[in-house]
Amino acid sequence: MEFEHFIRPFNEPMLALSNAPCRGGLTKANGFFFMMVHKDYAGDYKADCHAFEMEHGLKNFVGFMTAADVKKVLAVSRRGSVTAYVTAGITNPAIAGDVPPPWKPGTINIALVIEDGLTVGAMANAIMTATEAKTYTLLSLGYNATGTTSDGIGVFAFEGEIEWAGTATELGINIGKAVRKALEESLRKWEATKVK
Repeated sequence: MEFEHFIRPFNEPMLALSNAPCRGGLTKANGFFFMMVHKDYAGDYKADCHAFEMEHGLKNFVGFMTAADVKKVLAVSRRGSVTAYVTAGITNPAIAGDVPPPWKPGTINIALVIEDGLTVGAMANAIMTATEAKTYTLLSLGYNATGTTSDGIGVFAFEGEIEWAGTATELGINIGKAVRKALEESLRKWEATKVK
């Protein structure tokens, strides 16, 4: 099986805040990628992400991993200054606070590119808003889950003065709309891959 990946370079470095396996945390990034791995993946993710960067000539990228077929499930939605990139697979749904079922591969990755100047606090706020939008979307589509056990999220923005990205702000509303639309589309694509 030929693995498909998604690589999104930036025109200039952006501030990144994420839980990504490759360069997670708070850092400067030249872009991000969604790297497809085998559904039984149990490798050295740091070494494999480094090898992926070397193979594709990337430097200082934030990287997410998924067993979902990236080419088939990737969805992109833009609202205002916000673009949401989502890959969804939900074979291991979980509810925050409940003991999860036995692990199966399945991840929802959300990367938000915000073409505004944000404080780090606003970036954390953006993650909160995006997570709320993810959970609402899952519940509204009939999934009894708040996410999966291996979800990834990253926010990429320029350093600046915007301090808030919550649900009452224009930025937060755009984040919510972009995430909800992209996640719904990605989940529908993912469901279609299971019907074969």
